[in-house]
Amino acid sequence: MIAHDRTRLTADVPFSKNRSLGRKERRPPNGGPESNCCMKEETLRLVKDVYSIERECIEGLEACFDADALDRAVTFLKDAPRIGTCGCGHSGILCQHLAHLLCCIEQPARFISPAEAVHGAMGFLREGDAMVFASRGGKTKELLPILDICKQKGIRVITVTENLESELARGADVVLRQFVNRETDRFNSQGTTSSTALCVIFHTLTTALMEETGFQNEQFAVIHPGGAVGERLNRKP
Repeated sequence: MIAHDRTRLTADVPFSKNRSLGRKERRPPNGGPESNCCMKEETLRLVKDVYSIERECIEGLEACFDADALDRAVTFLKDAPRIGTCGCGHSGILCQHLAHLLCCIEQPARFISPAEAVHGAMGFLREGDAMVFASRGGKTKELLPILDICKQKGIRVITVTENLESELARGADVVLRQFVNRETDRFNSQGTTSSTALCVIFHTLTTALMEETGFQNEQFAVIHPGGAVGERLNRKP
C-alpha cells in the first residue's frame, strides 16, 4: 500500500516539483535547456572525476610497462598445455574474464576458485602448465597455499600485483606490475580503478598472445557461431 501511494504521488506531482526537494535546478554552461538530473552537485563532481582518475591509472600503467616481463609471461602462456587463473574478490572476477578470453583464442584455460583449489581442483594443472595469480597487495592468504602447490607440481607462475616484494611476487616466475593511483570512490576503498588496471593488463596479455600464436579470425568464427558476433564472423561474402 505504501509503495502504491508513493507511485501515485509521483504520477500526480509535476516532475520539476518532484526533483526540487532539496536540490537545485541546473542549467548546462551553454545556457541550454534545464537538466533533468536529480543528483547532488557533489555526486556529479565525483562521477566526473572517475574519468580523470581512471585515465591517470592507465597512463601510469603505460609508464611502468615492462616488455621483458610481458614477453616471458606470453611465452609461458603460449607454451602451456593448460592455464589456470586464480584470485579473490574483484581480482577473481577478472581472472574469470581472462580465462574466457584465453579460451576465445584457443588457449585452454580455466578459472580455479581459491576455495576449490585446495580441495582437489589443482589436479587440473600439471607440470609445464601455467597459473596466473591476481592480487593487488600480493598477500592474499587464500592464494598462498595454491602457490605452494604450483611449486611442488612444476607449474609456471605469473603474478599480477602492485606489491613487488610480496609473497606472491617473490614466488612467481614472472611478475606483471599493477599500478593503481587510487580507487574512484570517496573513501578510496572499492575495487574500481584497481579492476580497470587489472583488466588492461589481461588485455595486453590476450592481444600479445593473439599476435604471437598467429590466431586468426577464421578460428574464432568456428568457436563463436552465436550472437551478432558469430553472425558477422560467419557471414558469407
